[in-house]
Order: sequence, then C-alpha cells, then structure tokens
Amino acid sequence: MERTHIGDIKQHIGGQVTIAGFAQVIRNQGSIQFIVVRDISGTVQVVVTKDKTEARQIVDSLNLESVVQISGLVKEEKQAPGGFEIAAESIVVLSLAEPELPIPIIEKGSDEEADQSIRLDWRWLDLRKPKHALTFKVWTLMEAAFREYWVSRDFIEIHSPKLIATPSESGSEVFEVTYFERKAYLAQSPQFYKQMAMAAGFEKVFEVGPVFRAEPSFTSRHATEFTGYDMEMSYISSHEDVMAEEEKTIQYVLQKVKDKHGEEIQTLLGREVIVPSLPFPRISMHETKQILAGLGVPSEKDGDISPEEERKISEYVREKHGHEFVFITEYPVSVRPFYHMRDEGDPSLTKSFDLLWNGLEVTTGAQREHRYDVLVSQAKEKGMGLEPIQFYLNFFKYGCPPHGGFGMGPNRMIMKLLNIENVREASFLYRGVKRLEP
Repeated sequence: MERTHIGDIKQHIGGQVTIAGFAQVIRNQGSIQFIVVRDISGTVQVVVTKDKTEARQIVDSLNLESVVQISGLVKEEKQAPGGFEIAAESIVVLSLAEPELPIPIIEKGSDEEADQSIRLDWRWLDLRKPKHALTFKVWTLMEAAFREYWVSRDFIEIHSPKLIATPSESGSEVFEVTYFERKAYLAQSPQFYKQMAMAAGFEKVFEVGPVFRAEPSFTSRHATEFTGYDMEMSYISSHEDVMAEEEKTIQYVLQKVKDKHGEEIQTLLGREVIVPSLPFPRISMHETKQILAGLGVPSEKDGDISPEEERKISEYVREKHGHEFVFITEYPVSVRPFYHMRDEGDPSLTKSFDLLWNGLEVTTGAQREHRYDVLVSQAKEKGMGLEPIQFYLNFFKYGCPPHGGFGMGPNRMIMKLLNIENVREASFLYRGVKRLEP
C-alpha cells in the first residue's frame, strides 16, 4: 500500500492506510498498546489490540525514536489527539533505535531541553523536534518568496565566486586557504561582484549564497559561515530607492509566510506573524543618538549603535510607531566602507542604512559610489592600498550606472520571525569559532 503522510490521514477515516515515521511515544497498558508516530507532517496515535499478537511482540521490542511502518484502519476517536487514531494491523521496524537517547526529544508529553552545546553535538536528533522542523519549513517558504519577488520583477540571479585572490574589505575577517601554489581567501561578501554586475548592465541582480566571516565572536547573533541574501539595483536616485524596494520585498515575504504557516507558528512558538505596513519608519543616526540620550541610554560608540542601543531604539519605535521594523540611516563615513556614497549636503555622512527588526540588525545597505575617480579618492582616504583592489576599481573605468543594494542575513530574519534567541538554533548546522562538527 502506498504511504500516507500523517497530515493527510483525516481524509482517510474509515479506510486503510500505511504510515511511516518515528516512534515518539510507546505505552503498554496491558491488553492494549499505544504508539505515537511522528513524520514531517504531524503525529498520530496508533492502537495495538491484544488480538494482534505479532504486532504486540514488535511493540514490546521497540525503543523510542525507532523508525516504523504501520498499516491499519483509520478510526474516529474523540479522546485521541486530533480526534482519530489508527488501529494497527501490521508493524514493520525499518530501523531500531538504541535504547538510550543522548538527548531527550519528546517523551511523556514534555519537551525537555538539554544544554545547547550538547544538543548541537546531536543536532540531527535535536532537529526531529516539530518546532525545529517548522523553522526550516518556514525558511524554505521565506527563501522561495524572496526569489519569487525578485524574479517576478526581472532581477537576474548571479552566483559570485567564494574563492577570491585578495582580502576584499577587511583582511582581519577573512579565512585564508591554500590555492595550489598561492593563497586565496573565502569571500565575506558578494559586494564587489554585485557591483560588477551593475557595470555589466544587468541593472537588477540578487544572490543567495554562503558567506564566511573569520570573526572571533561568541555572541548569540554571529556565525563564521552563514547564508546571505544580496540585492543590487541600478539607476537609483539615492539610498531611499533601495530602502523602498527592501520594505516592499519584506512585506511580500512575510505575507506569504503568514498565509501558509502563521497558525502553526502561533501554536508551536507563540509568535504572531505581523505583516508590516509601508513605509517602515526611518531615523537618522544623529536623531537615533538624540532619542537614546533622551531615554537615558548611554552611547557606546560614536556614529554607530551597540546591540543594546539597537534593542532600545526598536522598543521606542514599537511604542511610538507600532512598527517592528526601523531603518537607521545616514551613518558617518568613519564607520562605513570606502565604496559607500557620501551625502552631497554633508560629506561626513554616507547614503547608507541598517534595517533593525525587533532590536536586531538584519540588513545593511547603501547607495554605492559609482564614479571611478571619487571611488579611488575615498579608498585612499580610508588608507587602503589601491593595488589589491584594482580589479574592483576597474569595474568603474568604462561607465557604470548609479546603483545601490543591501545584504541580508536570513538566519537573523528567521530569529526574529520565530522568536528564536540564538543564531545557533536558527542554523541547520552552526559554524562558530569552536564548532566544526558535526
């Protein structure tokens, strides 16, 4: 018999089905046995009656989280979870689990959490929990929605190289690797190549790909390898055009997530998915510092804000504007890369922004400098040698449209979307300073 997903069983009440999944709960009550079986679509209670001698012997030998295949009759049962159960007729053990699980998954209705570092050692078992499976179902839809938005608006997808010849923006944050008889570096951003696509006349591009950061950081928001979403677009008037495009993109994506998974997210994680209104609030860095000072929040860095300041300004925006998002704009030149365009009215500021979502920075963006001579001047001003970045500067020698874009961290988007406190929980397999396995 063809396998039926547990989530579809309700359509088969009164009929025969075959299911397969993990034995989440096993209970022996003498004359009757119960197994709660879980697959990716949900759980169902299976009943084994005393007349099913062979099936009962199999249940007696089962350990939690063994993989089983069960055939039987779907019956309505008001006391069973979901209002129905399966009366087992045959049970096949596809894979017998060892008796002692290294971490608890779900037992006796509880969801006990082992220490995070131990759970990461056994990540494939940890991921069996329905709330973690939901994380990656949501991520799948979120990424598809980003692609759908961009592709439907004639963006071109690119895949930039991840092995590069020189440290691109900050040599201290790149991983050095052996590349035949020379050194190479793992790319920490596709930024230069997105801009090359602008010089190539592609006009609108996006990329979904790996990013590597050799930051010796142990915070709840940093990883050494993660996925990045990047977008760049030509013929813009200012960074305002980039922000306007980003907020429309995010609104589109969150509506898609809410429509498909909103109820499940609310049930499993207690988080209401709020589709944001447009436009998102915008506050300049100068104004941000003034607001924070008025709230009694000390400034930890000139021209930039700390994680604590990000949380406080986001709380202010939620209270004042009822909005989960806020763009922080006009960062000073001192804290931004050489390729960010300067403000014509105040050359000490850049046409740049960060987007905060409920207290966490999720994107950084800007209008880029596209004029060769100005770009060279700004690189020199930052004390950069021109030779290592000459390949990049060459992109602007033969005409390049005005352009800008942003880079986004989907791990952080997932953290905020699902109320996950740590990037380790929002990663399929986390990579950090001290973690290279599994």
